[in-house]
Formats: sequence, structure tokens, C-alpha cells
Amino acid sequence: MNNTKIVISLFLILELSFGVTAQSPKKLTLGKQIFQLQNVTGDITKFQGKDVLKIERDLNTLPFDSTNIEVTVDDRHFARLLNIDDFENGTIEVKMYSQLQNPAPYSGIAGFIGVYFRIAENDSAWESIYVRPKVGRVDNQLHRNHAVQYFSYPNFKFDTLRKIAPFKYEGSAPVALNEWITMRIEVNGETAEMFINNMKYSTFIVDKMLGKNKKGAIGLYVDIGTIGYFKDLKVTTRALKVKPKGGEKVSNI
Repeated sequence: MNNTKIVISLFLILELSFGVTAQSPKKLTLGKQIFQLQNVTGDITKFQGKDVLKIERDLNTLPFDSTNIEVTVDDRHFARLLNIDDFENGTIEVKMYSQLQNPAPYSGIAGFIGVYFRIAENDSAWESIYVRPKVGRVDNQLHRNHAVQYFSYPNFKFDTLRKIAPFKYEGSAPVALNEWITMRIEVNGETAEMFINNMKYSTFIVDKMLGKNKKGAIGLYVDIGTIGYFKDLKVTTRALKVKPKGGEKVSNI
């Protein structure tokens, strides 16, 4: 037996004995779209009479640490839409439904659910807008102001942005748990506008996104404590729209 055969035989023995196999990420098909699960568990399931994508963050593959929240949230836990890897400008629209896990894995869960876009091929960078439906309609304006969150991975996650620019990258939105939310994000150059439930005007705007990755894939996101359902994802790409200079200027309020 030559050396090559010896090496192959030893590898097969180890594989059978210890299960040392590199598992490929799970893929799910919803209609004509294929999603690859990244540190989330999920299935295509019937929900309220329709096939939907159901995902939850996988705390086994990507653990959460309540003493180190900044590092262990807003990370590589999402369902990547395959066959679109060059989204730069355009529209992303999706219907999403957020439930809280019971029992809760962490006291601060808020139904985190949303969209990643311009995801780098190696998942090293992306932009995101997501919502916290638990606080969308509470009787406390301070809490409502945290209902929407923008962040840019890896350097500008939510806690960093709260420290360097309080409330600039967060806002309010009329969202809630246990109901369908239609989120539409209009991406154009450095700006992103979010529209909720087909409202005429945007609920939230990022006037200058912070990421350096200018094009990439799209993902559907949940974080700790969320059972997320998604359907009717639509992606439309378009060329950069150059906005005319001028318009109403606001320097101070």
C-alpha cells in the first residue's frame, strides 16, 4: 500500500470514528428563491396558510454572551439569498413576522428582525436595517426611539453607534410583535430609506452609510430570542440616482 492510500485510509477511519466531516450550510428553497443558512436554524413551514421561511439564531454555532453584548450580537446569523451577489442600489422589500421565544434566552430580547444588504462574499462586511417590534408601540417615547436600528458590520454595530452618535442611527416605527410587517428599503449610493407597511413616506433614513463594501448579497436577519417568519421577498436593482442639489436646508431645530 502506497503512502497516498495510507493517508486516505486513516482519514476515513477518523471520519467514521469521530464524525470529522465539514458540513455545508443548509439551503432552503421558497418558491424560486434559495436561501443559505448562516448560524441560524430554519425550515420552510406553513404559517397562517402560506409557505414561509422560518429562522432562529443558532446559539450553538454562534454563542451569545450577555456580558459582552456588542461582540456577540448583530453578527453572522442570517439567511443569505443566493444568486444575487452584486446588489448595490435598488429596492429590497419583504414581509416579516416576529415572535419571541418562550422561555426567553435573555431578558433583553425585543423581536430583532430585518435585512442585511451589500454582504461581502466572505461575510466580512455588510449594511443592515432591522427593527425591534417589542418597543414599536410602547407608551414610552424614549423606548419607541429604539424601534429601528441601522448598523454597519464590522466596525459600527449598534452599541458603538449609540456611543458615538446617539439616536442618529435609530428611530421609531409603528411596528409590533405577532403581526406582519412589510419593510421596504430604498438603497441609493450612501443613503438608505426604510418604509413600513406601504406608507407613502419613509419612516427612517440613513443619510450616509458607514460601510466600505459597496455591493454584495442580501440576507434575512434575526437575533437572540426571535422566531422570524419571512415571505414575499422582492429585490429590484437599479442604477445610482443622482439627486438634484438644493432643496430645503435644515441647520438647526
